[in-house]
Amino acid sequence: MEIKSLIVPSVQEIVKEPLTRVPERYVRPHHDRPILSTITPLPQLPVIDLSILMSQDLNLKGPELHKLHSACKEWGFFQLINHGVSTSLVENVKMGAKEFYNLPIEEKMKFSQKEGDVEGYGQAFVMSEEQKLDWADMFFLVTLPPHKRKPHLFPKLPLPFREEYNRKP
Repeated sequence: MEIKSLIVPSVQEIVKEPLTRVPERYVRPHHDRPILSTITPLPQLPVIDLSILMSQDLNLKGPELHKLHSACKEWGFFQLINHGVSTSLVENVKMGAKEFYNLPIEEKMKFSQKEGDVEGYGQAFVMSEEQKLDWADMFFLVTLPPHKRKPHLFPKLPLPFREEYNRKP
């Protein structure tokens, strides 16, 4: 199943012009805004240990599966540890991301999402014109399985991403 997304203006493009207020499409209703308190500590991001999930020991695996289920259901994301991804790969991707986001907007727009696609630079998962948007741009790229990769993005990718994108799984 292909996920489609509507194209919306880049936040960096929007802020090129002086703004007196945040555009309404980016303002969430009060009941949808997070409540931040300086009195109570912020909740801790769920941490999931992949080595435990891959374990044959059901006494270890069961509770970790429960943590994973809860993290997905309650948070929608989590930190994954003991995943086997090398530190150098993580650092290369972080460096590539930093370099990419430091490019001028004109360069980043060369990676813009295409109509009806989620991959590329922009905002993914925009399903309607009424949807509230995040005050951020992103660069979304599918790497696995390899047959899902977008060849039109490859020649334009910044070098650290291109090296990892081209790597065989």
